[in-house]
Amino acid sequence: MPRYVIERNYAEQLEASKQANDMINRINDEEGVKWLFSFLSADRKKTYCLYEAPNEEAICVAARRAGLPADVIVEVSEEIRPDMFD
Repeated sequence: MPRYVIERNYAEQLEASKQANDMINRINDEEGVKWLFSFLSADRKKTYCLYEAPNEEAICVAARRAGLPADVIVEVSEEIRPDMFD
């Protein structure tokens, strides 16, 4: 399944909660997308999320339904790690 990095910009600091997480995962399941993990910026106003999804549109639909921004969506290919070259 294709992977995407999503940049999300928030007007205020993001406060994560179990309730929000459960809602996002339910919507993602319904749209066929899988949230793998996210990084939160130091000021808590931006996230960089890695997702698996059939296409970019599925990510956009899930984000709209969840009330989340999806400011930049980039399809990424293979993973590169420093230890691959040892």
